[in-house]
Amino acid sequence: MAEKSEKSDIADLHIMRHSMAHIMATAVHQFYPGAKFGIGPVIDNGFYYDVDIDQTLAPEDLEKISGAMRNVIKADYPFTRVELGMNEAIEHFKTHKQPYKVELLNDLKQYGTTIAKDIDREQLGLGNVDKVTTVTLYKDGPFEDLCRGPHLESTGKAGAFKLTRVSGAYWRGDEKNPQLQRIYGVAFATETALNKYLEQLAEAEKRDHRKLGKELDIFDTSEMIGAGLPLFTPKGTAMINAMMDFVREINQPDGYEEVRTGYITRTGLYKTSGHLAKFGDDLFEVEAGDETLALKPMNCPHHTQLYARNLRSYRDLPIKYAEFSTLHRNEVKGALGGLTRVRALTQDDGHAFVRPDQIEAEISIVLQQIDILMKTYGLTYRVVLSLRDPDNMDAYLGDAKVWDHAEALLEKLAKKFKLDFATVPGEAAFYGPKMDFMAVDAIGREHQLSTIQLDFNQPERFDLTYIDEKGAKQRPVMIHRALNGTFERMLGILIEHYAGNFPVWLAPEQVRLLTVNDDKAVLDRARQMQDALKAVGVRVSLDDSAESVGKKIRAASLSKVPYTIVVGEKEATDAEVSPRIRADLGSTGVKLPFEKFVATIKEEVADRAAKTSL
Repeated sequence: MAEKSEKSDIADLHIMRHSMAHIMATAVHQFYPGAKFGIGPVIDNGFYYDVDIDQTLAPEDLEKISGAMRNVIKADYPFTRVELGMNEAIEHFKTHKQPYKVELLNDLKQYGTTIAKDIDREQLGLGNVDKVTTVTLYKDGPFEDLCRGPHLESTGKAGAFKLTRVSGAYWRGDEKNPQLQRIYGVAFATETALNKYLEQLAEAEKRDHRKLGKELDIFDTSEMIGAGLPLFTPKGTAMINAMMDFVREINQPDGYEEVRTGYITRTGLYKTSGHLAKFGDDLFEVEAGDETLALKPMNCPHHTQLYARNLRSYRDLPIKYAEFSTLHRNEVKGALGGLTRVRALTQDDGHAFVRPDQIEAEISIVLQQIDILMKTYGLTYRVVLSLRDPDNMDAYLGDAKVWDHAEALLEKLAKKFKLDFATVPGEAAFYGPKMDFMAVDAIGREHQLSTIQLDFNQPERFDLTYIDEKGAKQRPVMIHRALNGTFERMLGILIEHYAGNFPVWLAPEQVRLLTVNDDKAVLDRARQMQDALKAVGVRVSLDDSAESVGKKIRAASLSKVPYTIVVGEKEATDAEVSPRIRADLGSTGVKLPFEKFVATIKEEVADRAAKTSL
């Protein structure tokens, strides 16, 4: 028998987790017969279901529901598919007092699948069709649910699971709608895989960037300012500036020139680019007299206008623009979280306008840039080649021939550069296919970060041209790329990846000097050291408080400062120091001239060393 592929394993897990959501709904219905159900899609590593019941669920309720789920699995109910006409389905769910299902079905009947933007298609019981006349239900034992499937053969085929938590979730993500209770669970094929994930989850909770970000004074939030709009402290800002400087160093030798294009624009720009039709709901719009303006949600249309301001020759290409611009997107409030999903996001954006014969060379450059970035952060990665959904071409700009060419070219390059990649239909940007880089952090979690997007359509829509060697007008190709993705998301991931123990170059506070007393000679020497470190660009602080040395060392340890130096009478008269690494680990046992320490840390910062070298 042939071995199953990784792709088929993932598909099997998806089906099992999808079925597990139904098993959970069956158990909830058993204990709360009046429960009204929203949607219950598959998510990373598990599933959730939104339910409306007349009591707030507590941890002991999750245990009770888990026990009932085990009974449903033990009963081995078959999953039975039932097809109903639209009107029949609406009456069916009215009879069963399921108003959320009735609302979805009525919207589907009136508007077709255009309402499916914020709803999992599987939970709507439909495929990629515009006109909905029939829907499907799945029944397992005493419970049935609106769903397209597929499912396991029976509940007894389900794997191992654990219900993890309950949170509030507005129906369809709109705070004007009722708030439901969202029950989360994780599910894996085996108990071993489940336990491994739960261990990873426990470690992730310790590393939670929202918790560490506040403890380390990196960022905060304010109810008065609003969700998804983080506030960066001086320490957090120093870290983002260090990350930006890193990208600038990567950009400079490869010809990317930095530009600025403002924060607000006429919405007509996005009408031409196609973003208004595809992502109009994500725009923050502002009325200005007789004009409608929008806060900028992306840079690419603006960069087309920088390109278009002059007549271009084939000799001018490639032309490359880079921008560090804070963008604004009207993300659904319920989806916001910490730094990983925000409404104000700062991209390290880049766009290269190239001739067709330059595509391969330019993507090669960007691949090297991304590799440098990932290795410096200590992240391994794989690539997802995101292609269009050939059955839903209305969701994309351009014709099928252009897409065929662009997708074939990206796949050819992925193979040429021996990337670890998989193709995923339906995940392309609306203007072109892309390479999405999935980074694996220190505890094995995967995050989508860098991206390369190949775009033949924006140059067409903006009528961008260059003059070729024969004097004829030709169309450039646009390559979109982001290295970190957004600095907010990357910083959140790095806080957890390093568990706050940042390499020296990235640490918000690189050295802390601690005085043993307030003797003038000691204070003067500590301040001299501070000035010498500041002079070479080191982020250094001085703790000359009246606290004991032990308390000062403890405070430095909690702040995860890479280097701590205790300054006493000996250091006031001696040219040597004994740096402590991460403070709580004690002295390195290394005693060296202070000037040598300054040179060492300067070199570590310049080299972006992963570890301290003392």
